[in-house]
Amino acid sequence: MSAGTVVLVGTVLFVVGCSDGGTGLRDGGPARTDQVAKTASPPADGLPTPSPSGLKKVDPVALIKADPKVSAAVKRDLKPCTGKEYPIDVSYGKVTGSPVNDVVVNVLSCADAVGLGSYVYREDGGKYENVFSDEQPPVYAEIDRGDLVVTKPVYGKSDALAYPSGEDVITFRWNGEKFLEHDRVHTEYSNVVDGGGQPAPAVTTKN
Repeated sequence: MSAGTVVLVGTVLFVVGCSDGGTGLRDGGPARTDQVAKTASPPADGLPTPSPSGLKKVDPVALIKADPKVSAAVKRDLKPCTGKEYPIDVSYGKVTGSPVNDVVVNVLSCADAVGLGSYVYREDGGKYENVFSDEQPPVYAEIDRGDLVVTKPVYGKSDALAYPSGEDVITFRWNGEKFLEHDRVHTEYSNVVDGGGQPAPAVTTKN
């Protein structure tokens, strides 16, 4: 997974047995205009959850489950890994030019932390609109200096989950209405080195 510089990092829910997963991409497509959920909130008063820093946080589980654009399969598999801990990573930052923070949500698998779906939500009138989604696993989305960066490992037939043959990293930029692909980098890894240790980067191509 590429290491992006997150503008503002929100609550990241990690679960026992769930580490950083793989990452990926699909054409961002037109901006989604469906307003899927109000700002997530504690059950008591329905208001957004304030943090000590003043960052307004959302309930990512409620956001995903209320979103009609999220597939039934992702919703069905979105369950706590242990206790009340869900396999979801959440990032807050500016990626659509909105005056308030956008929300990037990554849904992972419990068993191996594979990215099952990545989504970007933009606040509009106190509600959140799904303006980007990718449900082609393994996929992981991040905010990197105002850009949306989606990373996806590439696997060969005999590749182990921990050792993909390569990786695609795609950068999207918001054009005022939707995300457009700005840059794409494909990296191919060599065969394992150090007698079967970690794979080493071999060839990188950039569009």
